[in-house]
Amino acid sequence: MDPRTGLPVVAMVGGGQLSRMTHQAAIALGQSLRVLATDPAESAALVTADVQLGDHRELADLQRLAEGATVLTFDHEHVPTEHLQALVDAGHRVAPGPAALVHAQDKLVLRRALAAAGEPQPAWAEARTVHDVAAFGAEVGWPVVAKTPRGGYDGKGVFVVHGPDEAAELLERHGTLLVEERVPMLRELAAQVARSPFGQVAVWPVVETVQRDGVCNEVLAPAPGLSDELATAAQELAVRIADSLGVVGMLAVELFETADGILVNELAMRPHNSGHWTIEGARTSQFEQHLRAVLDYPLGSTAMTAPVVVMANVLGGATADEDWAGPGLDERVHHLMAHWPDVKLHWYGKTQRRGRKLGHVTALGEDVPEVRARAVAAARYLADGVVDPAFAFEHDEEHRP
Repeated sequence: MDPRTGLPVVAMVGGGQLSRMTHQAAIALGQSLRVLATDPAESAALVTADVQLGDHRELADLQRLAEGATVLTFDHEHVPTEHLQALVDAGHRVAPGPAALVHAQDKLVLRRALAAAGEPQPAWAEARTVHDVAAFGAEVGWPVVAKTPRGGYDGKGVFVVHGPDEAAELLERHGTLLVEERVPMLRELAAQVARSPFGQVAVWPVVETVQRDGVCNEVLAPAPGLSDELATAAQELAVRIADSLGVVGMLAVELFETADGILVNELAMRPHNSGHWTIEGARTSQFEQHLRAVLDYPLGSTAMTAPVVVMANVLGGATADEDWAGPGLDERVHHLMAHWPDVKLHWYGKTQRRGRKLGHVTALGEDVPEVRARAVAAARYLADGVVDPAFAFEHDEEHRP
């Protein structure tokens, strides 16, 4: 407990934007968030009072973070499982615990668990040799998808392999690979669930995620045109996985929708990009819900605040490696707020880099194409200073860039 407030202290490993937005939720709840960051310029470290600098791969730094905290949780999953087990053995609460988190850390562990539970997933195999990959490719057809079992995110560690020669190069670089069939998917979906130690669960509407170059660009809530039957199946699947793995906190289940149904792609056991829309778009955001869950508080309502919500990421664009072209960032923020007063902006305080997630915008409304167009146009303008012709400020002359 925080002696100043008498309320819990939540320790979060990682100083990125997920910690930053969790900190915002913690303020409203009166809680203290303690953050382990690698650099004082990290997104959460810029705004959080209780920041510890350290390395998530060092047990001593994790022990220092957990000391006096009510519970330790995560902004990312890249923490050695053995260190987390050592914390648990020392009496610290870790949520989710290492036995659950390993399924988000190691894709082979996840595939084996899903297979044992009979849950839907792509055909897959563990590959240690070129022969393993060649045999799998001959069985399911080329190309296949090869993934590094640990460490990949935002498209990193994922490769499309067209033949054994490409597999040989990857195996030499990465050792063991997870190889999967290249699923003939219709689109990507995500189902999010929060689970408390008591076993209470709360689910949000299933969303569509729009990926480009392995990075999430847009999230559409609820997923347009998704049948009630398939939406319910996806939510029930997420709840089953959370229960069977003993997840505490947020769980995002990334899904492929195919002509035959849904398949599990990957898991994230933390707040997730597919849930940023919930800040304005749901009665309880994923960040507040994560805090409620890891503290074993009753969970909040997940009802939507509008019929349609679209989140668009602001990614470092064509000018990211150069000086800003056209209006500077502050001027762009000014014009964005003037032209799209109903669009909500979340800026992460990061330096520019091409393709980097710098922030996101959220738009609400009733018509999917219209809401989506507003969100995408606002995000693109903030990233690159490019105005979509459909939003050329023709009705906003005094705020024209």
